[in-house]
Amino acid sequence: MIKFIVAALWISIATTGALLYSFQSGQAPTETTQDAGATAFQGLDYVQTDIISVPVFDNGRVYGYFLARLVFTAEAKRLAELKLPAKALLADQVYSHLFANPQIDFTTRADLDVDAFRETIRTGVNARLGEDLVREVLVEQIDFLPKSEVGKTTVRPTQATPEAAPANAATGH
Repeated sequence: MIKFIVAALWISIATTGALLYSFQSGQAPTETTQDAGATAFQGLDYVQTDIISVPVFDNGRVYGYFLARLVFTAEAKRLAELKLPAKALLADQVYSHLFANPQIDFTTRADLDVDAFRETIRTGVNARLGEDLVREVLVEQIDFLPKSEVGKTTVRPTQATPEAAPANAATGH
């Protein structure tokens, strides 16, 4: 009977110790992650912009449209505190950069330095905010659409079938 009481007491102490240890170890990582800062795995928020369309013109003539879809990373906590729409800040910076650099020729790929473009956008937004909010700007899509291609579809028209023909085409009128 004494063995049974000692075994029950031992099991109770071991269970209580295991619970206390698991509770303390479960609480410790949240304190250390706040000290470690945001990384690509936690604490950063990824914000995708809509397609930003900037007209490319010179001397009053439109040559085409610069199209970009960007993603930027920022600390989620600071981003939530931001009163301005983050997407609008990024889009405005893209417009400002492209209009401030009219020498960029989008018709040739060699003229656009993507790394410099991303860095200029990042530093411009951070300078406007007065702090390093935007950690990185990622390019999801960059295109140039010449004016001659605007309004054209990439889908080839199919041949007309008798069902698709207008009613007056069958009568010859």
